[in-house]
Amino acid sequence: MATISSYDFHNKRALVRVDFNVPLNKETLEVTDDTRIRAALPTIKHILEQGGSVVLMSHLGRPKEGPEDKFSLRHIVGRIEQLLGKPVKFSADCIGAAALEMSKSLKAGEVLLLENVRFYKQETAGTEAFAADLAKH
Repeated sequence: MATISSYDFHNKRALVRVDFNVPLNKETLEVTDDTRIRAALPTIKHILEQGGSVVLMSHLGRPKEGPEDKFSLRHIVGRIEQLLGKPVKFSADCIGAAALEMSKSLKAGEVLLLENVRFYKQETAGTEAFAADLAKH
């Protein structure tokens, strides 16, 4: 069985589910505790060091009726970039043609963060169609 240590990521794109459900300041929407982001860095860096690109997916908060700005993962891109030491692209959606095009156009060493998967009720419902859409990345 392939493990992250034995897998060859060279010129491959890896879709990684991370836990970026981090606390944000209510006024400025800045990350107040980056522990969960830091925990994902070794995996992200390993893939990048092996010559791969990384597509990150996560949830943030508990949005009730679809997209809500206070739950957008775009608010944490800057903190990820600071900790990773490189630019992070952001897709305003996690599925769909535009998100998939951004994902497919990644070059080795690049990182893309998809928008909050919880903006879709299918994520918590666990539908196979939604999983298949995400897996296209």
